[in-house]
Parts: sequence; C-alpha cells; structure tokens
Amino acid sequence: MSSARDEILARVRAALSDVPADEPAGAEPPRDYETSSPLSGEELTTRFCDRVADYRANVFRTEEGAIPVAIRETLAAHGARRVAVPADLPDEWTAEIPEPVVDHPPLSPEDLDGVHGVLTGAALAIAETGTIVLDGGAQQGRRALSLVPDLHICVVRAESIVGSVPEAVEALTPGAQEGRPLTFISGPSATSDIELRRVEGVHGPRRLEVIVVA
Repeated sequence: MSSARDEILARVRAALSDVPADEPAGAEPPRDYETSSPLSGEELTTRFCDRVADYRANVFRTEEGAIPVAIRETLAAHGARRVAVPADLPDEWTAEIPEPVVDHPPLSPEDLDGVHGVLTGAALAIAETGTIVLDGGAQQGRRALSLVPDLHICVVRAESIVGSVPEAVEALTPGAQEGRPLTFISGPSATSDIELRRVEGVHGPRRLEVIVVA
C-alpha cells in the first residue's frame, strides 16, 4: 500500500508529464491572453446594463437632454427629497432635487446618515463585470459621500464604459498615481453571513440606481 507521500509525488509527476525536458525551471507561463474586450459602442452599453441588472441594481437608460427627467423620476420612486451632492454637480441636475445638500464644506457622518440619498457621476464603468468606478474626480465628490447614504443614484455616460478590467485599470492609473482613492461598485452593497444569508447595506448603499446616458 503506497504512502500519502508516494501518492502526492505520483500526482505531481503526472501533472508535469507534458512539460518539455529542456524548459528551464521557474519559467513564466505564456501571457498572451486578451486584455481588451471585443465589444464596442452599443454592445458595451448593453452588456454593462445587463450586468448591472444582474446585481439587483436598477438601470435607467436616457439621453443627455433627459438626464434631469431621469433624476426626478428616480428620486420620486424612492421618495427621496434630501439628497447629498458634490459641489461641482451640474445645476440642471441639482434643480430636480427638492432639498439638495451640497457637500461643501464636507458633511459630517451624521449629516450624511441623515440624507435620503446621494447623486454623483462616475469615472468609468466596466461592461463585463457591471462595475462602476469612482475616483474622486469631476462630479463624484469624496469617497464617504457615496458610501454612507442608503441610496446612491449614479449617472454613467456611455462613452465612459470600457469592456474589461485591464482596460479600466489602465484608464484609472493617472488618477491613482495622483493619490485619488478608487471605489469599485458592483451593485448595491451586500454580504453573506456564516449561514449564507444575504445582508444588504452593510458596507455601502443598500439601493443603487444607475442612469446610463447614451
């Protein structure tokens, strides 16, 4: 009867059976896989919307001139009146908020917890994973702004949607090098306890509304 050691070594030899004898030890495996998505244009937007919906987020597709209408209808659907906003959000967006609360000077954690939601833009979005990324740039505000309120309404422009994670990392590198924090959002905040019961809203907004502008 073979020992456990013999069995393990036999499995290792079987796994290495197709390795060329002249291959140097520790050689790096080939890394010629695709890092960019074959999708483009409307395909990217559709894939992103589908993936976001899979994460239990609501998606609202609209056009540039109808962004205020989309914001108004989204707020009404949640009964949200007091909404936190970055200081550089367009006036026509904030005009649709019954009680906009501008994050300037920075709101306290208690103030953020007291609003009904937050409205921001986004740095970019990833089609394959349905992920929204904020980097503290224009129309996004500071990180806490999108993490404390229970409702996050995020405006994503179709031209900012990339296909894959490697493409997103490349596009986000300049901001990261400047020291801006990156927040990756894949649906409403959710986690599971030891019994695999889903709990939402633990580490961020429990409700996510995405307005995609094409």
